[in-house]
Amino acid sequence: MTDVLRLTLVSHAMTDAMAAARFPADEPLNDIGRRQASELAERVAAESIASLWSSDLIRARETAEVIAARVGLEVRLDSRLREANRGAWEGRLFEDVARDEPDLYAAWMRAGDRWRFPGGESLVEQQQRVAACVEEVRAGAELPALLVSHGGSIRVMLCRSAPRGLDAFHQFRVPNGVVVSV
Repeated sequence: MTDVLRLTLVSHAMTDAMAAARFPADEPLNDIGRRQASELAERVAAESIASLWSSDLIRARETAEVIAARVGLEVRLDSRLREANRGAWEGRLFEDVARDEPDLYAAWMRAGDRWRFPGGESLVEQQQRVAACVEEVRAGAELPALLVSHGGSIRVMLCRSAPRGLDAFHQFRVPNGVVVSV
């Protein structure tokens, strides 16, 4: 975490829904996820983390709590770090959505600034709320800061500096338990 910005996003660890290729609802980590969270805590323990933030969704919060226990910090919850509200797709298998709603799923795979989950949030809305949180932490929190979030939320942040913007959303891979500087 020696980057100039001194702010790092972390993708939460594995859940059963993610292992099953499902749009996850709010759910806890599975056994693999708890192991990943412990490994992640060990990886970041050597860094001088001054503040620890997390999405308030269970999977991110559990990941942050494991890190907090290892580095001796309190977790500050912020709902702006949440994953996108996926509306009608929450909890559904990717393959079922692709089969049942092929046109919408194809549009999702193109993503971009016009994409909105059916009955849920747009990528633009997600990007704006996550960016607002990141900028607020960057401007006023103790740094270096570690923010535990979600793959999609990290991807929308990476798209901010991508030449193609949100059209590049699916070009970024953010596995569980990775550390990404923004």
